[in-house]
Amino acid sequence: MTSKRAFLKYSLAGASTLGAGILSRVIAKEKKAVPSHATKPIVISTWEHGVAANQAAWQVLQHGGKAIDAVEQGVRVPEADPNVRTVGLGGYPDREGNVTLDACIMDEQQNAGSVACLQHIKHPISVARLVMEKTPHVMLVGEGALQFAKAQGFKEENLLTQQAEADWREWLKQSKYQPVINIENHDTIGMLALDNNGDLSGACTTSGAAYKMAGRVGDSPIIGAGLYVDNEVGAATATGMGELMIKTVGCHLVVEMMRQGMSPTEACMAAVERIADKLGDYQKFQVGFLALSKSGEYGSYCIQPGFNYAVTAKSGTELIDAKSILS
Repeated sequence: MTSKRAFLKYSLAGASTLGAGILSRVIAKEKKAVPSHATKPIVISTWEHGVAANQAAWQVLQHGGKAIDAVEQGVRVPEADPNVRTVGLGGYPDREGNVTLDACIMDEQQNAGSVACLQHIKHPISVARLVMEKTPHVMLVGEGALQFAKAQGFKEENLLTQQAEADWREWLKQSKYQPVINIENHDTIGMLALDNNGDLSGACTTSGAAYKMAGRVGDSPIIGAGLYVDNEVGAATATGMGELMIKTVGCHLVVEMMRQGMSPTEACMAAVERIADKLGDYQKFQVGFLALSKSGEYGSYCIQPGFNYAVTAKSGTELIDAKSILS
């Protein structure tokens, strides 16, 4: 691990230069649109599908709306897009052919709501918010989550699209479970927002790992693992192999490191290093964190190259390649 530690030490020393990655299609190539310490409001989210999600969130933020409303409206975009194969409608099913969705949401007062293994409901993030606002609980799962959603007026629908079903039936020919890094593993959209009032909120939603075992739940609906918000410090969300974030309570770890004085980038790097150290064979896995501070500074880090994230602020929108341990 010596070479990796040396690399990370070098990278931490140059943390202020991180995040200068590629730009989205809407921004001129090589022109940095959003500084790493943007003024509020700001919204950041994981992966390329975060660009469209950010635009919906920005419509809330630019008119003085609350961060909690922004993140909910933002992630509903990929939830409803059948072309996003890892979130909501059109997401890959489990081994039994069932699309099961996980989501959580957290506001500036550390109120939180979550659903897991939810079927037939396109917008699990909105169900999670109602769990937060209308029940004494944080998480509802499976049939109980579905019953609650229906009681709140959500309509059941078939989430398994023709294309997703065709892919699943092709997979059944060998039924070999070998997740592909940055393809089947980028199974999440996590979004963090800072509004004009200086308040933070976050949301995370997914259809989980493709062809997972029936009943499997990853980190995305688990507060502290796939998402964490502390309005005094900052917020973090994660992507990659969810089991690894659960074992380390990864997003809570990132926020606590920010509390100790690390920048968002440094905190993400430290969390990734901890996971990599414990894995030993970290080259086989992908883990990525994205963080936003109370002051509007953002940063990210991952194991494998290929993880990107979208940033939207007053100065524009940008899609950035996260720095990684491996090159």
